Amino acid sequence: MKKVVPLRARSPDSEEPEVRRLGELLLASGKVTQDQIQIALHEQRQSKERLGMALVRLGFIDDKALAQALALHSGKEAIDLKTASIDRAVLSRVPHAVAERCCVAPLSLEQNVLRVAVADPFDIRAIDEIRRYFPRKIDVRGLIAPQTQILETLGSYARGPGEFTDILNELEGVAAQPKESEARTHPVVRLVDALLTDAVREGASDIHLEPEASFVRLRIRVDGVLRQKRAVHLSYWPQISHRLKIMAGMNIADTRGMQDGRFHMQISGSEIDFRVAAMPTVHGENIVIRVLDHRRALLPLDALGYDAAALKQFQRVLERPEGIVLVTGPTGSGKTTTLYAVLKQLSSVDVNIMTLEEPVEYEFELIRQTAIQEQQGIGFAEGVRGILRQAPDIIFVGEIRDDDTARMALRAAMTGHQVFSTLHCNDSFGALPRLSDLGLSPRTLSGNIIGIVAQRLVRNLCPKCKRVRPATAEECEILSLESATTPVSIPGFAEAQTPFEPMFIIAGPTGCPHCNGTGYKGRSAVVEILNVTQEIDELIARDAPQAALRAQAKAQGFRPMGADGIAKVLRQETSLEELRRNVDLTRAK
Repeated sequence: MKKVVPLRARSPDSEEPEVRRLGELLLASGKVTQDQIQIALHEQRQSKERLGMALVRLGFIDDKALAQALALHSGKEAIDLKTASIDRAVLSRVPHAVAERCCVAPLSLEQNVLRVAVADPFDIRAIDEIRRYFPRKIDVRGLIAPQTQILETLGSYARGPGEFTDILNELEGVAAQPKESEARTHPVVRLVDALLTDAVREGASDIHLEPEASFVRLRIRVDGVLRQKRAVHLSYWPQISHRLKIMAGMNIADTRGMQDGRFHMQISGSEIDFRVAAMPTVHGENIVIRVLDHRRALLPLDALGYDAAALKQFQRVLERPEGIVLVTGPTGSGKTTTLYAVLKQLSSVDVNIMTLEEPVEYEFELIRQTAIQEQQGIGFAEGVRGILRQAPDIIFVGEIRDDDTARMALRAAMTGHQVFSTLHCNDSFGALPRLSDLGLSPRTLSGNIIGIVAQRLVRNLCPKCKRVRPATAEECEILSLESATTPVSIPGFAEAQTPFEPMFIIAGPTGCPHCNGTGYKGRSAVVEILNVTQEIDELIARDAPQAALRAQAKAQGFRPMGADGIAKVLRQETSLEELRRNVDLTRAK
């Protein structure tokens, strides 16, 4: 019987022509340069990996661009696994370790045609290995998907809800022998890996491991809100804490002092960084792990939740070539994420961008980043002095926290640089007295502050389960604070209205499996942007009161943070309860 080979790989003799054709395709599309191709080819000869994978690893292209190029190059169909239909029974026929190693995700099996998502359509060995788990008389149809999507899909179907309990039972010696693929892995290692992997997949920004008198509480922070994930007996805590401290390069013998460390893992095809902090408490060491996921944090400016009007105001500020731009707000309000998005937008080969951060959380191509090291004498003020000798065009200072840093940032702005930084205060107008407290006079601030952004983060309503309802009389009074808002009628609620009672359509949370029962999915920014015009500049120079500044800003189209949040409520993007939890609506006018 003739053997069916649905996916053919290139032979060794044809490997160089295939590589050249892929490189030429990427060059022609403008996704890479000739220098980048040469660097990737040099890496390829050393690592023996394929050209496309080398380009992705080096950061020259992302895996989505590679998937599009490979689909065009091979003539095969591309697929988006985020919207694809996946048969769990078919996917589970291949062991997770095998599918992950081959980077192939079986999707469906119908009429002897097996549909699989592949990252490399020319890897025939991977396809042959997957075929072993299905009947021989099948045709394999390869669909090209980004590597990260394939690994995310495999990960989301890999771990059953009872696996965590099974590992705990195994630690007590009451469970059966571990699987063959896990036989050489200690249960504590798999337990910690399961904790970290589950937290990343649920979108957690922090993991809290908190010992109590008789148990350890595990909580994760998702969308800015802590929720308890599970609890385990206190007897497991020494093994779990030792494993985490070993991974983070910390001293396992020191249980009475504060320690910091970090490590990284590859989860679902992405490198995830973890920052670990241990603090002694009355019941033992409390450990908090910060999750730094590049996929979630490094967003473009238009993906942060700014509406069209706010984006237009922000772009006007960024068009000014020199001066200080401040982003204000409390801890956890997304200030650094916003400025990272700005730096990515401004980054190009003809601009020298330099940063001072504590610590450097995410690394960027073309941006020179320096970590603050107080023990080596590199603080923010000293760092700005050093940066000014590096001929920068744009400077990012992680935080203005003292008078020396404030003066050096102002000096950089006065010498023709564009300076970005963060400041802790309640709103955009509160930044001016805060800078005055740090020793900057109104006359020196005038002409050098070009824009102040204040923001908070609110949770977005889950699109699959949000519940639309009419606003109550009290809520209507709050929503009417937005001067641009016009009362509207609600279809289906006409009987509840009177000619003299304006009604608004709003939405609230319900809870479903898609949002883990919270009713919310993701977060977006609620902002106010003060564009410091010449008129406001003159008021700053005269040390005018905030009331005068607000009146002038409002005359120029300034929209307070509360009004921006109310607009989100009326667009049914978030709930009024969530907005009131994060934003002072008494300043909406």
